[in-house]
Order: sequence, then C-alpha cells, then structure tokens
Amino acid sequence: MMDITRPIYPGVPVWPGDTPYSYELTARIAQGDSVNVGKITTTTHLGTHLDAPWHYVEEGGRLESVPLAVLVGPCRVVDAQGQKALSVEFLRGVELAERTLFYTGQPNRWDTFPRRFTHVLPEAALYLAERGVRLFGTDGPSVDPLDSKDLPAHRAFARGGVFILEGLALEGVPAGRYELVALPLRLEGTDAAPVRAILR
Repeated sequence: MMDITRPIYPGVPVWPGDTPYSYELTARIAQGDSVNVGKITTTTHLGTHLDAPWHYVEEGGRLESVPLAVLVGPCRVVDAQGQKALSVEFLRGVELAERTLFYTGQPNRWDTFPRRFTHVLPEAALYLAERGVRLFGTDGPSVDPLDSKDLPAHRAFARGGVFILEGLALEGVPAGRYELVALPLRLEGTDAAPVRAILR
C-alpha cells in the first residue's frame, strides 16, 4: 500500500493568495484542560484535494455530487515527466483507465509553491473524456497554468464529465496498474476538499 497524499503542516505552500493552513490548540491538558483540542484554518484546495465541478463552473455540482464510485477502483499511473503540457499526441501513446493519474515530476513535498508545472491542453482533456477517463489525477497543483484566468482545461474536463484530483504525491511510484482509494472529507456544499489518497 502506498500513501500518495501530500503531508499537511504549518507553512505548507498553498496557491498564491489562498488561505494558508494553520493549526492551533484551543484547549491544552498542560494548561489544566481535560483534553487537547485543536482548530484548523485552511483553504479547501489544500495539498492533495478533489475539485468539485462548482469550483470552475457556476452551474456545476458541489462536492457531494462527486460519485464515490469514481474515487475508488482500478487505476493507472502514467509517467508524464518532461511534458510541458499534456497533449493529445502524447496521450495517444498512453494506456488509459477510468481513473488515470499522471506523474509529471513534482516532488512529494514542496519547499515553495511551484510557479511552473505540467498543465493539460483543453483538447487533451476532451480526448481523455472520449477515451472513458472519469477521474484525472495529477501531482501538479492545477490542470491549468498558474496565471490562467479562464481555466480552459478545467472547463473542458467539466464538459467531458471528468473529475479532477490535484496535488498527488506520486514521486517514487512506478507507472502501472493499481487500485485507488481517494476519499475527500465529507464537506457538503463546498467547492473542494482535502483527500487522503492511497494506492494498493
């Protein structure tokens, strides 16, 4: 079993301008309380996370609309190192599955938030949908470039009915077939949620 979830800790890099992660104790045994109790503040797009369609399409479904069956089951990990962008040409030479995860060379722990990472061309997103992919996973923080405002890949995935799993920790995972379990927190009405993802 392999944990492909990015660690969460104080100072973990988040999308520029997004809500940073913080953890503080609101009750402490050392200060006379009966228990230790913590409070977290964070973005919903923290580390390894699942986007709900509503994140990038106003009429899209919120987090609870994502079927659990999409998030659990056979998957394929693809080595996409060296690709500036995932293109149809590249994908034609790749064996795909209903759940396909792409390792693009991102380290499992970011010292700083990456400014450049492999994104997905919108025609490639539609190609994946046509080939039966329902869950697209990436070790990158987004399927669109950092400076994108219109999010063409996100919108293409929405048109194709493909859900997006971002920020996976795939460094050291050999390409091949696995079983994926990638379950988000059960946050109702939200745009995204952190995920604990494993391969076995």
